[in-house]
This record gives sequence, C-alpha cells and structure tokens, in this order.
Amino acid sequence: MNNDFQIVDRGRGLQLSTSRITVQDLVPYFQKACSYGEIIRSIPTLSHEEIAVVDCYYRKHKEELDEEDGRIRAHVAEQIRLQRLRFPEEPREVRLARMKERLRQRQQLHGAGSSAGRSASRIARP
Repeated sequence: MNNDFQIVDRGRGLQLSTSRITVQDLVPYFQKACSYGEIIRSIPTLSHEEIAVVDCYYRKHKEELDEEDGRIRAHVAEQIRLQRLRFPEEPREVRLARMKERLRQRQQLHGAGSSAGRSASRIARP
C-alpha cells in the first residue's frame, strides 16, 4: 500500500486523506463484496490503491463500521419516512394537472405572451 493514502478525520467522519470519500461511503460496497473495479465504476475518482487502504481499514474495524452503517441507514430511512408524511406522494396525473393550472394562472397574470421573449428582454437590460 502507498503511504500517501491514509484514513483521516477532518470532521466529517473517517475519510481518505486524498479525497472527500468517507469510509462509510465504501462500506456498502464491501458488504456486498464488490470488486475494486465495480467500486471504481460507481466512484471513478478513486484509485485501486485508495480503495485498498479503505478496504484494509474496513476489514480491521468491520463490526463497528457495519454497526455505524446500520445506524446511518436507519436515520436516513426515518428522515425519508418523515418527509413522506409531510409531503405525501401524489399520482402523476394530479401533479401534472396542478402544474398546468399554475402555468395557466401565471399566463393570465402576466399575459398570454411567450415567457421566452420576456426572459430575453430581462437579460438584455443592464
């Protein structure tokens, strides 16, 4: 392994010294036993050497990193659940009808002319 690549903590959690990729960013790939090539296809900014450093760290701290991953996933799932309660999904047709109504109201308010012409004239002004 290259000594230039290290695991550091810059306040966002453990990450590579050479990028903003965190150890936790790669944990799901290691859990799925992805190859380094598969990881690079998903995160092309990483090199094999960088992945190897994180992989080595993961293997040494697997239990605690997997537990942290579980807490992160639970937190994200809860945030998604709360967001969906706050903003329930509506059928596509309902969203489309609402958007068309907003467009109709906007056109009535600003006149039926093209909005492209108005935008161009706004841009041309000093």
